[in-house]
Amino acid sequence: MIHMIVDHRYRKERLDRLLRKTAEFTLEHQKQDRKVDLSLVITGDAKLKKLNAQFRGKELATDVLSFPSGEDNASGHSNYLGDVVISLPRARAQAKARGHSLPEELQLLTVHGILHLLGYDHATLKGRVRMWSVQGKILHKVNPSISNQLIEQL
Repeated sequence: MIHMIVDHRYRKERLDRLLRKTAEFTLEHQKQDRKVDLSLVITGDAKLKKLNAQFRGKELATDVLSFPSGEDNASGHSNYLGDVVISLPRARAQAKARGHSLPEELQLLTVHGILHLLGYDHATLKGRVRMWSVQGKILHKVNPSISNQLIEQL
């Protein structure tokens, strides 16, 4: 189950359904059990800056952070993957600067964040090639109008 948490300032954007669909498709593509849970949080730069400082030691806002739960549940109950936190103002600015829509940017950040929850990493060239390949396949299937240029921008 995808738990959507949208800061009250951004509820007017009405992106819940699109991002939930994107998250669900990402989990299906990665052959995750339907019992898997995660939270998708849409908030602002101040929250991302605070989290980035607290957990990564970086005093700056960022577009997306992923917090894997580390839970391993073999009992058949829901397995909580973790949280993906996205800055909507940062996503909006990036979409404008890169020449695509806010929904496309948010789809990219959602897929990217979930892949991190599933263990993908882009710290090495090999990891980046692998992650970008999977990310591209998912984004092209969930939104065929997304360009390759957008996929390679993170």
